[in-house]
Amino acid sequence: MNPKHLVILILPLILLNCKEENIPLYVGTYTSGDSEGIYKFDFNKETGELSNRHLAVATENPSFITYSPNKKVIYAVGEGQSSAVTAFKRNTDGSLSFINSESSQGKGPCHVNVNELGNKAVVSNYGGGTISIHSLSDSGSIEKAPQVFNHNEAGEKPAHAHSAQFRNDDLFVSDLGRNRLYHYKLNNDIYKLESESIVKIEGNPGPRHFSITKDGNFMYIINEYGGSITSVKKTDSGFEQIDHDSTLDENYKGPNKCADIHLSKDERFLYGSNRGENSIAVFKRDVNTGTINKIQNISVHGDWPRNFTIDPTGKFLLVANKKSNNIAIFNIDSATGKLSFYQDFKAPEPVCLLF
Repeated sequence: MNPKHLVILILPLILLNCKEENIPLYVGTYTSGDSEGIYKFDFNKETGELSNRHLAVATENPSFITYSPNKKVIYAVGEGQSSAVTAFKRNTDGSLSFINSESSQGKGPCHVNVNELGNKAVVSNYGGGTISIHSLSDSGSIEKAPQVFNHNEAGEKPAHAHSAQFRNDDLFVSDLGRNRLYHYKLNNDIYKLESESIVKIEGNPGPRHFSITKDGNFMYIINEYGGSITSVKKTDSGFEQIDHDSTLDENYKGPNKCADIHLSKDERFLYGSNRGENSIAVFKRDVNTGTINKIQNISVHGDWPRNFTIDPTGKFLLVANKKSNNIAIFNIDSATGKLSFYQDFKAPEPVCLLF
């Protein structure tokens, strides 16, 4: 065969293989500096390389972003003057197009979550201390919230709703201002308060984000002020606390604010981010009892790790370092769960990473 013909045959296969190795990573940011909105990178799931950074859509302070279940729509909170939640359609080239926007019914929206059916979204408003529940249309557009829950109480310190997650008919909401993990239950398409807190959280640790095991039997709450993780087990009558662990290295004595938390793909390990110590804390998890034991604190090679994620293969952990304007990538040891720094890439004020 003519060598030229062989090259013509092989080249498309190489290009197709490269394309299949790349998956999109969307990055939510703050737009007070150089950032203009939501960015898209190509992530090579074989090598862990980030490339081809593009502005997917210009929008104000998209500090938290999430997918619809079919990944055709991205929802973003906007911590700007409008305090809104916005729906964007994903285009074939990876760019995003505006669908519509609705009020989040509270100041400072900082988190949005969509249920498994893709017909409801919940928005947590940090500044307002409220959560709003929105219906979603088949096209992905957001409807005005028919339900808004206000966690503020007269004579009490301000509420700061920070994250919420749907699970079947349950809705859980962490409020670091009230030091509670609220539990709501769906009944005839209406959410009703089941419990003001699934466990009694002592002191002022500031529960911020939480991770739930796939079977729903265990929940891990990272505490912003307390530098700690509260481990919770589901029981026949409700929930009970089973563990409480520091996220900080025993030699670290400086200020710290925890941020994000995620289980490994196999749920044998748990990871939490420290802003101040600027580290990821790694815990080994007993899959039977649910208790955890810290095995590593590793530098994030940047400043202020607000959010992090694990790639779909489970081989890499990526950290959004807000103040140092970089995304740090770590290899995950599948046997031990420990992290090793791989490399980092520049990104303007990254605060949320979405595969």
